Amino acid sequence: MEKWVCIPCSMLIDTHAHLNELEYTSDLEEVIARATDAGVQRILSIGTGLQSSLRAVSLAERFPSLYAVVGIHPTSVEEEEQDFLKPLQEIASHPKVVAIGETGLDFHCLPSKTTTPCRGQSSKEVDGTAADEAYKSLQAKVFLQHLDLATQLGLNVVIHQRDAWEDTWRLLTPYSGRLRGVFHCFGGTIEQASEIIAGGHLISFTGIVTFNNAETVRNTVAQVPHNAYMVETDCPFLAPVPFRGKRCEPAHVRTVAEAISRVRGESLSTIAQQTTATARTFFQLK
Repeated sequence: MEKWVCIPCSMLIDTHAHLNELEYTSDLEEVIARATDAGVQRILSIGTGLQSSLRAVSLAERFPSLYAVVGIHPTSVEEEEQDFLKPLQEIASHPKVVAIGETGLDFHCLPSKTTTPCRGQSSKEVDGTAADEAYKSLQAKVFLQHLDLATQLGLNVVIHQRDAWEDTWRLLTPYSGRLRGVFHCFGGTIEQASEIIAGGHLISFTGIVTFNNAETVRNTVAQVPHNAYMVETDCPFLAPVPFRGKRCEPAHVRTVAEAISRVRGESLSTIAQQTTATARTFFQLK
């Protein structure tokens, strides 16, 4: 087991984890204990559909350090029931639900690009262009429904964006001033980050910051204002170096923060204090 040195004055928050996934069924208590040992005081478990959102809430009820974010992942829109909004609203009324998401747009795996289904996609082979447009339109509709729900409930949103920057920003912009979003797993340029921040929103960094080919991300990390970003794992995905090839878990958010501290030339304690304060405000954490 990794032996961690205590972080003075502050602890970390993993703002994006999928502890409701099956990968953690057998050892969840140990995973949470390791996170605590690493200095992680809060973990946000993220829903990707109605059932996973219910599991996220159930885990938040079971573990005091866990909170839930509930929503429909953009690549899961085809498999959710069309009238998902009412049950999602009921789930979101739970007191440990702190945001809506993850929601957004993901145009990486369009029907025309592959006949092998991506996460959440139908396995039916469909015609290219028309199917692409229908799929994009459905994602946009569901994204807007999430934004409306978040506005109604007074919650912020966790945004998933992949290969859909312009469309995501176009749909989000009219909501500026009514809600805030965090672009999770941010891998964009400092120019994109600056546009997001100017709109009143945030970005969040994962273990990608440790990857050899992630110079663009590190350049953004080096320049972004200290109160405009948070840290996350997106576990069980994106394990940081030196854990590549292994299951990622919330304890690894410390490795992410350590990498950011090196890039920015700031102490780990400073990074922990700043990102924790930002997360507490954004998610209204107690």
